[in-house]
Amino acid sequence: MNPSASLRAEAAPKARALSLTFGYYLALMALGLTTASMGPTLPGLAAQTGTRLAEIGFLFTARSLGYLLGSLGGGRLYDRLRGHRLLAGALVAVAGAMAAVPLVPRLWLLTALLAALGLAEALVDVGTNTLLVWVHRSRVGPFMNGLHFFFGIGAFVSPIVVAQVMLHTGGIAWAYRLLALAVLPGAVWLLRLPSPANGVEAEPGAGGRPNYGLVVLAAAFLFLYVGAEVGFGGWVYTYALAMGLSGPAMAAYLTSAFWGSFTVGRFLGIPLAARFSPQAILAADVAGCIASLALLLAWPHSAAALWLGTLGVGLAMASIFPTTLSLAERRMAITGRATGWLLAGGGAGSMLLPWLMGQLFEPWGPGAAMAAILADLLVAGAVLAALNATSARQAG
Repeated sequence: MNPSASLRAEAAPKARALSLTFGYYLALMALGLTTASMGPTLPGLAAQTGTRLAEIGFLFTARSLGYLLGSLGGGRLYDRLRGHRLLAGALVAVAGAMAAVPLVPRLWLLTALLAALGLAEALVDVGTNTLLVWVHRSRVGPFMNGLHFFFGIGAFVSPIVVAQVMLHTGGIAWAYRLLALAVLPGAVWLLRLPSPANGVEAEPGAGGRPNYGLVVLAAAFLFLYVGAEVGFGGWVYTYALAMGLSGPAMAAYLTSAFWGSFTVGRFLGIPLAARFSPQAILAADVAGCIASLALLLAWPHSAAALWLGTLGVGLAMASIFPTTLSLAERRMAITGRATGWLLAGGGAGSMLLPWLMGQLFEPWGPGAAMAAILADLLVAGAVLAALNATSARQAG
């Protein structure tokens, strides 16, 4: 065989894998844009619907309930249908829902819309994570951290866009419209490419089927972690305002700083994943989250402590999600259904803790809402210990 033809034959699958990976990165970056948009717009949504902050907190619950349902059902869909068509359709649905948000004047209608948005976002999340594993299989670790790094980019940019649009227009409508448009390029890119084959059929993983004991523990850990991430990212804007530590524009930049440090942490997680075990990375991450929140709560009236704590929480949280998925991939076969159950755990957490923070915020004060995140992470540390022990037994 001609050497140059042989090189071209070898390069073709690699180029295709990179093209697929870029499409998944675009899709999850779009998810970061939409996920981080609601926190800075909460006061605007409350004014739009004529409700109090305690009531507007139900939007987190509705969005997360939709996400939970989408995670549970979406995994099976990716096991059975062409992944790229399903993923592109979910992205279009996300764009439509985002564009409709500023048009809804009633809380109950907005709640229903946010539930539909959450369902579509879950299909995007399940799809990108599952399809990436199927493309790269045992070599997925660095690519998985890269995928979630792009989520961090989207989440970092989103509050800046919201702040600038609010500054120039005095409202939130155009922020949602611009973010809706930014979701569509990923759908266009993926529709051009063939969907990957089911990775478990092509190359069975550990034991050829998921270890559901490990799935339950990993889902419980993600339940606690994602609740803390969504709760902090969604409420830190309102927390800064309520504590009198910043004005609206600076609070939006604080939210962006959280997602910015989150993005940096995701980037650093790429080389760290190649040098350290998932168990060690996760233990360090949880400890960093607890220390950063303790700093923020120890000096509640210090703007410096708020900024340092926020940056620390974002940096420490960054690699938890992809590292947990990488740990699961090392110990069992990854199907769409298994990925769906893991993400459903995270979806349930994002539904409960942000809602609980909303209930605590007005009657007990903003400090109680942040203390709830600290308690959540302490429990997450105990679950992580059980997960690491089970993972070690599985490896043996």
